[in-house]
Amino acid sequence: MPDRSGSLYKCPTFVLVGLVNIVVQFQPCWFYIIVLVQKISVTEFLALQAEARPVIDVRSPAEHELAHIPGAVNLPLFSNAERAEIGTAYKQINRREAVQIGLGYFKDKMQKMLQEVAGSFPEAGCKKILVHCWRGGMRSEAVAWLLSLYGYEVSVLAGGYKAYRNWVLQQFKNDYRCALLGGFTGSGKTEILHKMKADDYIDLEAIANHRGSVFGAYGSCQPGQQMFENLLAAELYKRRARFFWIEDESRRIGDLNLPEDFWALTRRQPVYFLDVPFEQRLAGILKDYGHKDSRQLAEGIERLGKRLGGMRTHRALAYLSANDLPSCFAILLKYYDKLYGASMQGREKRIHVIKGDGLAPYDIIGILEHNGKDRFNGIF
Repeated sequence: MPDRSGSLYKCPTFVLVGLVNIVVQFQPCWFYIIVLVQKISVTEFLALQAEARPVIDVRSPAEHELAHIPGAVNLPLFSNAERAEIGTAYKQINRREAVQIGLGYFKDKMQKMLQEVAGSFPEAGCKKILVHCWRGGMRSEAVAWLLSLYGYEVSVLAGGYKAYRNWVLQQFKNDYRCALLGGFTGSGKTEILHKMKADDYIDLEAIANHRGSVFGAYGSCQPGQQMFENLLAAELYKRRARFFWIEDESRRIGDLNLPEDFWALTRRQPVYFLDVPFEQRLAGILKDYGHKDSRQLAEGIERLGKRLGGMRTHRALAYLSANDLPSCFAILLKYYDKLYGASMQGREKRIHVIKGDGLAPYDIIGILEHNGKDRFNGIF
């Protein structure tokens, strides 16, 4: 093993001594090759990613699938089984044995790894690449060393994905200049947000891939909780220096929960409540959900059974069976109105009512901007 007492290993920014097996006239020879690889912080890493530098996640497929830095491409150094084998050797034998096994797999994958990087990022003419693993250790350093030898300018995330997750959790503890767009179900809140400039709002339902109600699934799976947090943190970070709107949501969106610290922040923000008549909202709900398969609707109503109550559940299912969707949805809408009304308790002093009857979305946006300017000193 190389002597790690030298100044190169003490340098906080550049590190890596590579060990490579070079075949000369079919005779394997081991050489130590010093390659300087820059290690950077999470904020530096994200700033470079924002400049369109590709991000390579060299963790195993299972680690990446669980959650990853948004935009990262998974080019795993080890398969799930290989990683498990190396981890077992580390725990049951020693570190040296685990390293030996890892080097054995790595030397056989070097050429393929280079081909995968070149194939995945053909547009990276400048050959500037960002790399990370779990803790910014041997996996990312090994790949960074290989890519550096091949001519890439590589930056490694110091502390790896673990450091990134700590950064994500910190984003939810920060204070933000935001306001909530509220209103009963069917008020058209999401439609209004989508007509704003993209940087002026965060669509929590889109990030969660769910519209919030029992019928709110978008048709594809929701991300896992950790991935949801990563996506939300990225959106918050983009808007850290500006005012933005979010929809007044319950803490739970489908199977996901808003992070506790961020949820607490939203409870302290002003709410601009769209007051839209019941019949107008019912018409909107029929437009959004009336086309769904009756079996899906029935399953959703049955999932609400305990909270809806036996009698209302029976009536809603009977109306659905008779294809009387207005009467069926009216029962559900009254249930959600009661639920949302309960969530407003304790926030009465922060609620600003906007009469939305007959107003076009852009008229409502104008009112919101005017109120927002008064509340946040012109940050719009």
